[in-house]
Amino acid sequence: MESASRKGLPFAACASRGIRRLSLLPACLTEYQGFGPLTLWRRPDVILGWGLKPTSQKARRMAEQRGIPYVALEDGFLRSWGLGVNGYQPHSLIVDTTGIYYDATRPSDLEQLILEAPFGEAELQRAERCMTLIRHHRLSKYNHAPDRSLPASQRRRVLVVDQTAGDASIHYGGADADRFHTMLQGALDEHPEAEILVKVHPDVVAGSKRGHLLQAAEQHPRCRLIAEDLNPWCLFDAVDTVHVVTSQLGFEALLAGCRVVCHGLPFYAGWGLTDDRLSCARREPSRSLVQLFTAAYLRYCRYANPYTGEAASLEETIELIADQKRQQERLAGRWHAGGFSRWKRGFIGDFLGPGARLRHHASAQAAARAAVPGERVFEWSNRIDTTLEERCRERGLALWRMEDGFIRSVGLGVDLARPLSLVLDSQGIYYDPQHPSDLEHLLNEAEFDTPLLHRAARLRQRLVELRLSKYNLAGQPLPDLPTDKPWILVPGQVESDASIARGSPVIRTNAELLAAVRDRHPDAYVIYKPHPDVLSGARVGALDTTAKQLYDRELGEIPIAELLEVVDEIHTMSSLTGFEALLRGKPVTTYGLPFYAGWGLTDDHQRCPRRRRRLSLDALVAGTLLLYPTYVDPYSRQLCNAETVVSLLERQRARNAWLPWKTRLYRRYRNAFAGRH
Repeated sequence: MESASRKGLPFAACASRGIRRLSLLPACLTEYQGFGPLTLWRRPDVILGWGLKPTSQKARRMAEQRGIPYVALEDGFLRSWGLGVNGYQPHSLIVDTTGIYYDATRPSDLEQLILEAPFGEAELQRAERCMTLIRHHRLSKYNHAPDRSLPASQRRRVLVVDQTAGDASIHYGGADADRFHTMLQGALDEHPEAEILVKVHPDVVAGSKRGHLLQAAEQHPRCRLIAEDLNPWCLFDAVDTVHVVTSQLGFEALLAGCRVVCHGLPFYAGWGLTDDRLSCARREPSRSLVQLFTAAYLRYCRYANPYTGEAASLEETIELIADQKRQQERLAGRWHAGGFSRWKRGFIGDFLGPGARLRHHASAQAAARAAVPGERVFEWSNRIDTTLEERCRERGLALWRMEDGFIRSVGLGVDLARPLSLVLDSQGIYYDPQHPSDLEHLLNEAEFDTPLLHRAARLRQRLVELRLSKYNLAGQPLPDLPTDKPWILVPGQVESDASIARGSPVIRTNAELLAAVRDRHPDAYVIYKPHPDVLSGARVGALDTTAKQLYDRELGEIPIAELLEVVDEIHTMSSLTGFEALLRGKPVTTYGLPFYAGWGLTDDHQRCPRRRRRLSLDALVAGTLLLYPTYVDPYSRQLCNAETVVSLLERQRARNAWLPWKTRLYRRYRNAFAGRH
């Protein structure tokens, strides 16, 4: 049969259906034109299989018989936030054309990279920065496990790491089951005064998998069994020495600064960094930790965003997994939700993450009655009243508020467009300056380090380049406007909105705002853009005839991003448009106290004494878009981050260039029967 490589790039056959289902496969293996099943009737150019596992034996045998390359795939060293068995796609992939990293019996691409160490100074510096990020965020291969400290001990502690029976890295790392018992006995003999922490897989204790050290650890008085699922960095914090056979935890322990004793031959043994009980003649030269990291994490592994399918850097992968881990830890626990509509019940649980346990109730009061101290109650922010606040205080319940995020969707919430971001606030809500909020606390107190600020700058630039905003609605092209006057944009707001009631005590209507702008700028060309919810007929805020004489042009159907690019100034009560204007470097005057006012970036008519810090624009972006909201991929329904949502919205907007017929039909029904509010 004619080889597919004659049509262009090589064609790869996959040894299993699971490989073909990997969302990152096309982005990580761009050297192939396509991926298909392994069949007898089509000759591929290469065969892709999963390492040296038994399931790949047929593929390896067929490759040898046909005289075509076998390429070994494996999960990368920074795989994902959650486990693959729980439906979490990998963020990284290993592609090895020579062998595989855990097979010490023969060379591999990784071993050759380490031997050659072809790294320049810039690449090594990049590796140092990535190592620092991994330490800072306490990341491991999997990152779902809780990060809680072990109880303090007066004795020195040493960690011994068990592995599940049948792990291919054990056999190909020159070890066997007896080696684990030798390791444990060696740790006991070499550290006679120490408490030996024996980390076993939780499934071994549950009986669903077999390990090697469970019984021995239970029987020895100086051994303490660690069977719960814990972030490995909790263990590294408690010990100074780690004994492994071939576990990847040994390399992560090196990153944490621990002494590592290797009783087998993992990829990081034999280079002068570990105390090795076995040797490999091929691994003679000494290598630094940063050289090993550069080879393994920067050169050997390939990265992609599993939610967008786009190739990614190691830094972007660290940022995404760290955000997922941070939000899961923040939101884990028991929650009670009150009075949410059936539509919202369909998605709000996704924003709490897999560590949360959510129970719905008919009303917020019912939720408060059902919850017990230590549990959390949450409700949509504008539906919380003083009665609910008092009840939660009396019962010792944490009351959280939920609201749409700042990069929300393609389409309006009132049109039932599902959000990709929400905010969950434990103190107040961002639009209410009368009380503190989590966002205000972040902006006052957070440490905005250089990597975070660089990330915020990249996000800001991308939002501007893509012309993304909160709702990302399609619209009409920009008309010709006079060029002899400065253009001032006045974004209309929903006048019944809580952000005006709470945050704009002097000017409270669109007409009053227009009057104030016209009074201060009588010669300007004032452009008024009604709020999209008002245009759709769902909310209150339309102007009367007198107010319409206060502006020069209404441009309701022009996308807000288009207007922000051309106007000279923005004047607003508390609209998010002011924040979006700051992203584009436009001067903003606020007549109320929106969340972005009071930090030295806007011309403010109101003051908030709690906002005592002067912020850079990128610090404001970091707090507002990177740290405060929660983001969810609507397809996997898993937590993600701002950059992922921006990519998803870019695609979604391209598909939904015009208002769908279902939305138009729903608007007619809603406006006829529900009315405006």
